[in-house]
Amino acid sequence: MEGGGGTDAQPVAQAPPAAAQPQQLSRYESQKRRDWNTFLQYLRNHRPPLTLARCSGAHVIEFLKYLDQFGKTKVHASGCAYYGQPSPPAPCPCPLRQAWGSLDALIGRLRAAYEESGHAPESNPFAARAVRIYLREVRDAQAKARGIPYEKKKRKRSAQPTPPPPHPPPPPGAAGEASSSSSAAAIAAAAGGEGSGSSAPVAVATSGTTASAAAAAPSTTRV
Repeated sequence: MEGGGGTDAQPVAQAPPAAAQPQQLSRYESQKRRDWNTFLQYLRNHRPPLTLARCSGAHVIEFLKYLDQFGKTKVHASGCAYYGQPSPPAPCPCPLRQAWGSLDALIGRLRAAYEESGHAPESNPFAARAVRIYLREVRDAQAKARGIPYEKKKRKRSAQPTPPPPHPPPPPGAAGEASSSSSAAAIAAAAGGEGSGSSAPVAVATSGTTASAAAAAPSTTRV
């Protein structure tokens, strides 16, 4: 006869280890990767084809002008009736361009992506002086055409603790009164000392002086 009516324990199936999820990129990193891939595709479609090692600041400026066809910012021409007006009352045939702020941010991302891909900062075409000059010219031209000045953001300085205000100088008569009160307090303290505990030292000094004088005087006692 078999003992116990228990059933055999079934082995517990272990869940497969969860696959490590890839770390989600930030919005800035995702945009930087897309911009970098777009620029590399532009180099491959360039005629003649252009490699990254031969890319210069002039090619970067060509790339920025190429992007103007996808812009959404109205930039009035110098002969337009709405030139210099920030809010024109009616539409005009002026072309759309890439805003200066968008181009400046794009160059910043591409400059970082170039160095992160293992290239030397000294050969970075996005940091070329010609690119900086071009961006400055675009900024000034769009500011005049749109009537919107671009002001450079000021860096906020860290708040420093305010030093306490200096103590005001005492009034002219306060110094004399303070010295007079100090002298009066000193005289009162000296007077109190003479009336209480200064007599003994004086007596000791007097007796000592008398004994010395007696020792120095010649004796007048007759034998």
